[in-house]
Amino acid sequence: MKKLILTGILAVAGLTATANAQIQKGNWMVGGNLAGANFGLNEGAGYDFAIQPKGAYFIEDNIAVGGYVDLGFKGAKDAPTTFTYNVGALGRYYLNPGEQGVNNLLHHGRWFFEGNVGVGGMSISKGGSSSNGLNFGFGPGYSYFITPNIGLEGLVKYDANAGFGSGGYTNKITFGLGFQIYLPTSKAKQIINDVK
Repeated sequence: MKKLILTGILAVAGLTATANAQIQKGNWMVGGNLAGANFGLNEGAGYDFAIQPKGAYFIEDNIAVGGYVDLGFKGAKDAPTTFTYNVGALGRYYLNPGEQGVNNLLHHGRWFFEGNVGVGGMSISKGGSSSNGLNFGFGPGYSYFITPNIGLEGLVKYDANAGFGSGGYTNKITFGLGFQIYLPTSKAKQIINDVK
């Protein structure tokens, strides 16, 4: 019985250490989110799909900066198609367990805040409105580490475009599900050298 309890304590400690090790200074994060995927099955139903690849470098423990791309399509049969795009810089801050005010719900995961700013726009086919301008967003998320280097995550985000054109200012709340791969700098260098 003592061996079983000791094994459980070591496993929890190892998973907590794993979550901390992946968000240390010098590591890389690459991956993306799938946001708002909706494929209608009824007659006349449409589709709404967006992908959000992103990458970042940890400049300090718990702090990553990088870039993002956001591409989305929305449409239906006999209706105009809407294409949205955004590209720019992002930043993430991962909370330490003590900063959350409550114990971490899952010992091998971390809460974070993400913000972004860049350029973006929207174009609607068949003579519809269009706009382009400043894109910005922010919101909380949670990354759950299923392996030492892969985190599944959920992100709720306010996303807005302050644009020029007939579309003007648009905003929405998005919920994205995705994954991130966390690579220590030495492992990232190894992958790059293997590709050459």
